Amino acid sequence: MELKEKIVSSYVAFENKVDVNSNIHKIRAKAFHQFENLGFPTKKLEAWKYTSLKSVLKEDFTLFNTNEKAIEFADVKEYFLNDVDTYKIVFVDGKYSSFLSETTHDGIDVCLLSSALTRSKHKPVIENYFNKIAKQDNMTALNTAFANEGAYIYIPKNVEVEKPVQIIYFSTGSVNAALLQPRNLVVTEENAHIQIIERHQNLSENAVLTNAVTEIFAGRNATVDFYKIQNDTNTASLVDNTYVDQKTGSVCSMHTFSFGGKIVRNNLNFYQNGEHMDSILKGVTILESKQHVDHHTLVHHIAPNCESHQDYKGIYDGRSTGVFNGKVIVNKEAQKTNAYQQNNNVLISDKATVNAKPQLEIFADDVKCSHGCTIGQLDSDALFYMQQRGIPKKEARALLMYAFSNTVLESVKIPQLKARINKLIAQKLGVNLGFDL
Repeated sequence: MELKEKIVSSYVAFENKVDVNSNIHKIRAKAFHQFENLGFPTKKLEAWKYTSLKSVLKEDFTLFNTNEKAIEFADVKEYFLNDVDTYKIVFVDGKYSSFLSETTHDGIDVCLLSSALTRSKHKPVIENYFNKIAKQDNMTALNTAFANEGAYIYIPKNVEVEKPVQIIYFSTGSVNAALLQPRNLVVTEENAHIQIIERHQNLSENAVLTNAVTEIFAGRNATVDFYKIQNDTNTASLVDNTYVDQKTGSVCSMHTFSFGGKIVRNNLNFYQNGEHMDSILKGVTILESKQHVDHHTLVHHIAPNCESHQDYKGIYDGRSTGVFNGKVIVNKEAQKTNAYQQNNNVLISDKATVNAKPQLEIFADDVKCSHGCTIGQLDSDALFYMQQRGIPKKEARALLMYAFSNTVLESVKIPQLKARINKLIAQKLGVNLGFDL
């Protein structure tokens, strides 16, 4: 049975199980019919021209994993940011792990979406925000149809969350192939401030496909710093759909660190619904072997006097493939817009591939918009200069690549996370850089 057929046949049983009287039953049903009509994306779609899911979808995925496999903290400690106090929302094979988590309802809500969907106290937030900005394309519609579990974060007005929030999804390999569909909802009201770190991690060599959707709402003058760490196994694939709605004066930053996975597709969409705001999208990609990462970004400038900054760096070795499709749309009313987009790539191997497609759609006449893209190799003169001063070639190459990506690292606001990313980059480059951030 093909995966789509298995999904269609399983939907009714899923809805009956989670409660047909829930607040989002109609939303799920509508999304299911959309996916039933659309199916999985193929390379015939312009947006998926350079990324095929065919090799992933041929697996016989288990949709609802009933096997429970306990894991000890010592076994997964390395995947947590342990040198700083954080809230933690942890899922194992799609199920919440209270043992590994640290949630709160003390003035803020850092808890489970399944709880928020069923409790009356959360009903106003769910009705006002759930599925309001998520674009119902193929993969988002599929996630919405089965939306039930994930992280729910609600920050009231004028609250600055004292410590970051870690959202971690583990897959243990308790089945031969697992399909996971987490759904996250983050709402920060006026003048609120939060930092979030998200990670998906496969703990086995069994296949896993994660189809995640995250909706983020930033109220007036709110600040949201979101960090995605993608350093998974070569049997794990991820389709990450993130939607950000910003109001006047808000600042939202999204840092994506893509270091591993079979196929990773990041769909990142920012909608600026107000004036005097800033959207920051940055990423570092370091790939090897046959790994594939596709960054699809959209920043939609709807109101005047706003800024957006995109800076994506890619380093590709082996037969890896990188894709960057960045789009900036400036509405006619969005005068005084300042939009910057840059994508730079280094090919370490002559068998690596990069497909870049920067796009600007500008309908206003008083704007400052720029975009650029480069694909090349390391500077041979700089490499020779460093070797002449006693630096071995391997370390010299690593230092050049580190410097190449540092414009992204320098804007990470959590020092402990910056140090962790620095070590991950050193591991990917196969050297000891000899210094910390």
